[in-house]
Amino acid sequence: MASKPVSPAQRKKILRVIFISLLLDLISFTFILPLFPRLLEFYRDHEAADASTHSLLNRILLGLNAYKQSFSRTISDRYDVVLLGGALGSLFSLLQAIASPFIGSLSDRYGRRTALLWSMAGNIASVALWVAATDFRTFLASRVVGGLSEGNVQLATAMAADISDEKQRGATMALVGACFSIAFTFGPALGAALASVETVAANPFATAAGVSLLLILVETLYLYLYLPETLPSSRLSEPGSRSAVRSQPLAQSTSRTNSYFLLNATHFIFILFFSGMEFSLPFMTYDLFAYTSSQTGKLLGFMGLLASILQGGVTRRLHPLRAVQVGVVACAASLFLLGRITTEAGLWTAASLLSLTTSTVVTGLNTLSSFEAAEADRGGKLGNHRSWGKSSAGSNIRPLNDGSMESSPVGFSSVTNHLAGQAGRALGPLLFCSLYWWAGRNVAYAIGAAGMLGVSGLVFGALKAPPVTPSSR
Repeated sequence: MASKPVSPAQRKKILRVIFISLLLDLISFTFILPLFPRLLEFYRDHEAADASTHSLLNRILLGLNAYKQSFSRTISDRYDVVLLGGALGSLFSLLQAIASPFIGSLSDRYGRRTALLWSMAGNIASVALWVAATDFRTFLASRVVGGLSEGNVQLATAMAADISDEKQRGATMALVGACFSIAFTFGPALGAALASVETVAANPFATAAGVSLLLILVETLYLYLYLPETLPSSRLSEPGSRSAVRSQPLAQSTSRTNSYFLLNATHFIFILFFSGMEFSLPFMTYDLFAYTSSQTGKLLGFMGLLASILQGGVTRRLHPLRAVQVGVVACAASLFLLGRITTEAGLWTAASLLSLTTSTVVTGLNTLSSFEAAEADRGGKLGNHRSWGKSSAGSNIRPLNDGSMESSPVGFSSVTNHLAGQAGRALGPLLFCSLYWWAGRNVAYAIGAAGMLGVSGLVFGALKAPPVTPSSR
């Protein structure tokens, strides 16, 4: 049973709410990115100064030392921050992986708005813990809570798909992607600037954390006041009725162009290599060029600004498959350069290529994924695309364009077991940081470039273009 289309005026209103709320969320989220090296140094120096205490961080550092000793080459203690940062990055994504299928399933069953507001409650708790984090244990707790409750991007993507037809979907997903680019333009630089303002001696980063919390509170209030329900099945019933959201069958027949396994595998391999590089970049600039948080914030801001320009001028006009193809080639070239740069000019050239990747690949893959999902299980499908790897107790048989049949999961209510969500992001930072300091920068980035060439093989040789050209409007 088809849902009633959203009127142009209502669609414009909902897109505005999605855009503003997601932008607030991502600016808040990116505050911490350039701060990680200095932040972890602060906790290490603060707690390791008293070696007699058995604090959590001291025990972790002892474990890291044992881990480093398993390598054949000597790794200096000054790189503890890098390995610890990689472990924290992987932990956050692992927890996202655990939570993402459940958030997607809840949004398919009870509605996007309800799921998003519960996710925001967790985000508020996470950032509040960061404000109060005078020790590493509290900071770690903030990352754990944040990882388990982060569903904003997944739900924003599902809502954008809910209110877009196939011709509009490419441009709509590009709008969601533009939020990332704009957030990276301002968030890291603003976070670095706020970190230089000390308001709490016991937590030098409390000012940045406090402003981040303010943004999250404003976002939550804005969503509560202005976000309507977008789940298509909710529009089949009278206003105010919630039963239709829960009772609408989750499975709808849809023609398939790309195997969902292929889309997930492509996304997993890309994120595995990209996230490792992405997370190591602030540490690399810190080690290679002695960049401060402010300088790293400016670099990330430049990348975000350039990605924003590309999102608005190029990506939204490309077919999603072409966007993915362009992005993975640019990423392979950037990884190759990062392994060999000796000057800041080389660094900024590589960063420009990464901006092209940021503005194209994930947006394109999300759009391709949304083409393959039925309306009623779109939240779960996009949650699964972000949190890849699972087995299903129940499935919906759907025809591929070549006439063969494929089994795909019905939302996430049938999920009984799954691998780490966003498996690439859960593995990438720790594996890449370990490789960086074991084999060196050249080898690490060369392996990353080779991996991205493998992704290029999948993108050019296996993925197919859906028979719909996205609107450029």
